Amino acid sequence: MTPQEQLAEISAEAGQAIELASSTADLDQIDQEYLGRSKGRLTGLLRLIGTLPPEEKPAYGESVNSTKNRLLDLLASRKNDLSEREWTDRLNADSIDVTLPGEARRSGGLHVLNRQIDEVKAALISMGYSFAEYPDIEDYYYNFETLNYPPDHPAFDEQMSFYVDSTHLLRTQTTAFQAHVMEVQKPPIRAATVGKCYRYEATDATHSHTFHQVDLLAVDEGLTLADLKGTFAQLVKLIFGEAEIRFRPDFFPFVEPGVEVAIRYGDRWLELGGAGMVHPNILQSMGIDTERYTGFAWGLGIDRMPMAKYGIDHLRLFTENDLRFLRQF
Repeated sequence: MTPQEQLAEISAEAGQAIELASSTADLDQIDQEYLGRSKGRLTGLLRLIGTLPPEEKPAYGESVNSTKNRLLDLLASRKNDLSEREWTDRLNADSIDVTLPGEARRSGGLHVLNRQIDEVKAALISMGYSFAEYPDIEDYYYNFETLNYPPDHPAFDEQMSFYVDSTHLLRTQTTAFQAHVMEVQKPPIRAATVGKCYRYEATDATHSHTFHQVDLLAVDEGLTLADLKGTFAQLVKLIFGEAEIRFRPDFFPFVEPGVEVAIRYGDRWLELGGAGMVHPNILQSMGIDTERYTGFAWGLGIDRMPMAKYGIDHLRLFTENDLRFLRQF
């Protein structure tokens, strides 16, 4: 096949390929295949000029250049058409129908325990109690000694507490706040605190090694166990509405008499914590006249409140971070 015949064949093939191209990417491949500088098929025909007689070289070179220019024009025209179509298709694919309803975005919210803490604080503040925060790492003096614990009490056992050093531990109860308050404030006292407590104990549906507790302290003239019962009944009413409550005698070193307080949870009773009249030994150690003043106190488990409120059967659900559970509140 002569160079002129090869030129005619390549010209026809390239023109048909350009016409049938369906995308600008196809056109780029055709451009490289036929007009590429190093391996283009049309470019390769220019190298055949040296094999032609001198009199045929000018006409052949002109034919190759003419074919190249025609193919470039065809490529540019076809590319313009395809680019416009591709742009239109892209706009249609990316377009937004503003008449369609929007997708609701989920917003974050307070954890169910934080909600419960806020409810408890709001209820007690409405009854005249002030809140303050105290350290999680507590001195032995505040956690035990000021609370009238006898030297042989089992709570001193290291298996019951997490000690940081010989005199400091992770507080086992927010009741440790009492001495902090009475050191700087004299009666009348209406104080409360909320925080985490830590104990080395087996976990089950209603017990955990780490839990939240709300402690309350009231010291004034003429306070009795009836005042404690009325305050607790009002707290339960504000948080749970109408709910049955129960007081049973119990022993705690820091109160005398002491009671266990509970609320009806479904078909059973759920203990919320311990309470009672502040032991006279504690008031005397803080320089408060026990002939004039009495006080009451409690330490209630925050984590158990939403269990009773929403019918939750296990404490671990609060800390597993399962969104299916948390989104219910």
